[in-house]
Amino acid sequence: MRIISGRARGKKLVEFAGAQVRPTADRVREALFSILTSRLGSLQGCKVLDLFAGTGALALEALSRGAQSALLIEAHPESIKIIQNNIDGCRMTDCARVLRGELPAALALTVKSGPFDLIFLDPPYTQGLAQATLIQIADLELLSAKGMIVVETAKGEVLPEQIGSLIRTDQRHYGVSTITLYERTTPPA
Repeated sequence: MRIISGRARGKKLVEFAGAQVRPTADRVREALFSILTSRLGSLQGCKVLDLFAGTGALALEALSRGAQSALLIEAHPESIKIIQNNIDGCRMTDCARVLRGELPAALALTVKSGPFDLIFLDPPYTQGLAQATLIQIADLELLSAKGMIVVETAKGEVLPEQIGSLIRTDQRHYGVSTITLYERTTPPA
């Protein structure tokens, strides 16, 4: 697994041994960032929130492509060590920060750092965490007015078309995964 584009292009990321974590495949990340670039334009200056961060690959890819800052939230200590190794290896300690916390409850810790322009949400499959976390994101108004949420779920896992002020704007299938995009329907108060 490597950073695909930008200032850290080609940098190899530390991965997990075994199958306990399912990082987003390079080809899916490449397709995803192509979609994001076509919809958002440059990621220059974006504030990123990466939930269930795993290895940190999504946030680090965004930072490599010009995002201003990234806050990564992960619950597992082993994952946090890997994320920190990847941040250090990509020389992004000045713009990336890791918080340990269980989601969706840990979202309350992010309110002062938000709103965010790009939110990645990649929870363990088929546990209902995607929808519960989306509800909390909407309730806390964590997405900026022109921001986007990227949700990765198992293919076949159904997410609502609308959750509070969030509306589904796109959905794509890649192998066993589905990528769903949400945007705001109304600007924050």
